[in-house]
Amino acid sequence: MADFNLEALSLKELRQLQKDLAKAISTYEDRHKAEARAKLEAIAKEMGYSLADLIGVEVKATRSAAVAKYRHPENAALTWSGRGRKPQWFADHVNAGKDPSDLAI
Repeated sequence: MADFNLEALSLKELRQLQKDLAKAISTYEDRHKAEARAKLEAIAKEMGYSLADLIGVEVKATRSAAVAKYRHPENAALTWSGRGRKPQWFADHVNAGKDPSDLAI
């Protein structure tokens, strides 16, 4: 291991050392994960399986569709759940000084 005096380093050098250490730790972990994955794949292959067969496919949790809370006053096909960006027709209604609850479903 390198033996150096941390007290002699400037703040800039210490910060660079910190970045280098974080990168070294990250790549070390990545290498070891890759080695472990390769060993597990080899064992699974010996037994006639793929690693994906044994651990299954990752299933991402999906968010259910939001229920509409507001409806356009003239076009009932236009709705908004109250999530995300406000549709222009909703913003126009509110900016005209009207109550948003008038559009509630």
